[in-house]
Amino acid sequence: MAQVGPQAFQEGWDVMSSNPRIVVAVAGGALALVAALALYRRLRRTPGERFRSLLAAQESISILLHPNPDADAMASGLAVAELARSVDTEAVIQYPGQVRRQENRAFRTVLDVELDRIEHVSDLAAEAVVLVDHNVARGFAGADGVLPFAVVDHHPGEGDGEAYTDVRTDYGASASILAEYFRDTGATPVPPEAHETEVTGASLSTRTATGLMYGIISDTNRMTRGASAADFSAAAYLQPGVDEDKLERIADPAVSTEALDVKARAIAGRDVRGSFAVSDVGRVSNVDAIPQAADELVGLEGVTAVVVVGERDGTIHLSGRSRDDRVHMGRALSAAVSDVQDASAGGHARMGGGQIGPQITADGSEEVPIVGRAELIDRLFDSMDGER
Repeated sequence: MAQVGPQAFQEGWDVMSSNPRIVVAVAGGALALVAALALYRRLRRTPGERFRSLLAAQESISILLHPNPDADAMASGLAVAELARSVDTEAVIQYPGQVRRQENRAFRTVLDVELDRIEHVSDLAAEAVVLVDHNVARGFAGADGVLPFAVVDHHPGEGDGEAYTDVRTDYGASASILAEYFRDTGATPVPPEAHETEVTGASLSTRTATGLMYGIISDTNRMTRGASAADFSAAAYLQPGVDEDKLERIADPAVSTEALDVKARAIAGRDVRGSFAVSDVGRVSNVDAIPQAADELVGLEGVTAVVVVGERDGTIHLSGRSRDDRVHMGRALSAAVSDVQDASAGGHARMGGGQIGPQITADGSEEVPIVGRAELIDRLFDSMDGER
């Protein structure tokens, strides 16, 4: 190959520099190349890397869980907080409502999860709000005015984040998405018998790994309902960092007397039509007993889809489970109450929930159900049959 000598190079430079159009063209080409390289590097970044870089740009964030948070929501909150603190961003995990179900209370206690309860939008700890395990803020005064900074969720919905949205409805748990974020950033789960200082480079704490594992287990009913290949992969990544003793303490807490009673009422009072069942358990003081009863009922022989109905303080609560490919439970519940005032319902193919608010009598003296129980039960069967 011929070599370009200093004199030839100088002559070429003189010709180019004497022509402004050539200079502009060369400079423009160089800038375009730089921009293209920057875009290429940005596009190559994994979701976890992009999410962490966005967290790094914030001084503080509020990690907002959905009302009455479950283990998947709390685990996802723990994970976002750990990612934020790894880039020196202050993080506070907040929620409206109550942590009620015994497994969820055990999760919070065993893993020492610090949660800040809110009732009004002014209680949010930071302007930058990250929603996890739901995609539209709800459950507190002023929630409809919240424009989240970021959303990480696995539920269907129309909500999104101003700077970042990652909603994967094919995943069984939001915890699986967060586990992938740590894997994306090269974090190594810290074994329970080790100390974080023994792990070189980025790490994932034992506490968060254990929480994420239980989040996946609980939202997929121990990997038997709605679990995808991604959920199994996430669990495999987390496993070296899981504290099995704490996981067992969370998974098998003492069962409340009421939960057992509601399960018994659901089984004894079930209305079975074909392979579908609906059970009205009447009034309950703890609405979390209703989905527990649905989990119990769907396991009965010959039953492929169930809805359990219960009432608390005038509000009717619905919880459905399906292991029948013909019944998308979220859609079935939504169809059953679609024309009912003050009602809402939805969910996934395998599980869903809903509520019907009470109607106040004209003189304000009494709360009455908007739709009668017998009619509601017929609606639920029709929806599961695909007739609504």
